[in-house]
Amino acid sequence: MSLMLYNTIKREKEAFVPIRPGHIGMYVCGVTVYDYCHVGHARVMIVFDVIYRWLMHSGFDVDYVRNFTDVDDKIIKRAAERGIAIDALTNEMIDAFHADADALGCLRPTHEPRATAHMDAMISMIQALMEKDMAYVSESGDVLYAVRGFSDYGQLSGKKIDELESGSRVDVDQSKRDPLDFVLWKMAKADEPAWASPWGQGRPGWHIECSAMSCGHLGDTFDIHGGGMDLKFPHHENEIAQARAANGGGFARYWLHNGFVNINAEKMSKSLGNFFTIREVTERYHPEVLRMFMLGTHYRSPLDFSDAALDVAKSGLDRLYKTAKRCQESGVTGAGGQALLPHHFTTAMDDDFNTPEALAVLFDTSRALNKGLNEAQDVTALAGQFTAMSALLGIVQQDTAIWFQSGDVDAAAIEALIEERLQARKNRDFARADAIRNELSAQGIVLEDSASGTTWKKN
Repeated sequence: MSLMLYNTIKREKEAFVPIRPGHIGMYVCGVTVYDYCHVGHARVMIVFDVIYRWLMHSGFDVDYVRNFTDVDDKIIKRAAERGIAIDALTNEMIDAFHADADALGCLRPTHEPRATAHMDAMISMIQALMEKDMAYVSESGDVLYAVRGFSDYGQLSGKKIDELESGSRVDVDQSKRDPLDFVLWKMAKADEPAWASPWGQGRPGWHIECSAMSCGHLGDTFDIHGGGMDLKFPHHENEIAQARAANGGGFARYWLHNGFVNINAEKMSKSLGNFFTIREVTERYHPEVLRMFMLGTHYRSPLDFSDAALDVAKSGLDRLYKTAKRCQESGVTGAGGQALLPHHFTTAMDDDFNTPEALAVLFDTSRALNKGLNEAQDVTALAGQFTAMSALLGIVQQDTAIWFQSGDVDAAAIEALIEERLQARKNRDFARADAIRNELSAQGIVLEDSASGTTWKKN
């Protein structure tokens, strides 16, 4: 079967046809870098990593772009609270993001643009909107987008423009012509970062960043735009309105949105205060367990987070590692099996990246492998399938000896690494500190930081 995607803007599955044969341009909204990422962010990372892997496996040359928002009210506030420069905060948080994503086994995108490096592109897009009477300067001096001038507004979210109210992330301004109009360019305030523009010193609104960066890297019309379901409105709706009105292109042709991560039936978010950071979770569970947990539910469906669910994911992952260990001990490498994926696995992944079904095929193959090993059969082809499927899902990628590590540990070596981590944190070398934490986590060593210092235990 051909690759089928659920296109949010069409509200149905449809066959994927790239603009250019063999090539895919994909943009995924990244994070605002003012704090550590939570489990909701982990879902976006993992979902689009699996999509990225499968598209490349399917023979596409994928230009994958994921941005960083590195200028924002939250960033300015957090930097002031900590008494550090804004770029010191954003650099620290980008390093932390990479440490988390690497721990989760996510491949780096082709490009990771920062908003602050694309001011000229944003200003040019706003100028184009002004020339087409799709934007205006308000009495406050801010530049606003005139929503009612865009006839297709609401197409993505399914909202009717006459029934809409100002979204929670759209700045309210008494000088707006319409309550739905949103900020493209904010006038500078004292002690805030600002850039020169035709409308005076200021900085961009949130929505214009992604329109400018996606089009700047992928062109006025590209294949796939992705992100969390919470971004569908107003962020993605506003991206479409800006880009199409400014450039005249079709912007993204396929829209993919992953579902929420819920705790007690509520969406996990920093604004609600009901979130766990990735590093909090991966201090108690190996990062691959969190990845396994995410893969067990279709990416568009809501996901209920709990320790019990993580325990189930770990149990399943342990079974797969036992199979890998048996193959290793039996000298079965599975080399040459990469091109022989089971038909049902391929069918599942081509059906809108159905990872629960794909995992079911992986477990079936694991059982068949164990049966073949028990009966002294030639299981080379099965081992190749097992290895290839695991790699495409990004699981069973650790050394089996470390995964099942038992017996005494080198306490002195662990204490030395903890001391090195402490010194790295004092030197604000957070990348090294995170690398040490991840290294110990991979060995089953859990670090517990408190006001009195850092302790460790064997998981």
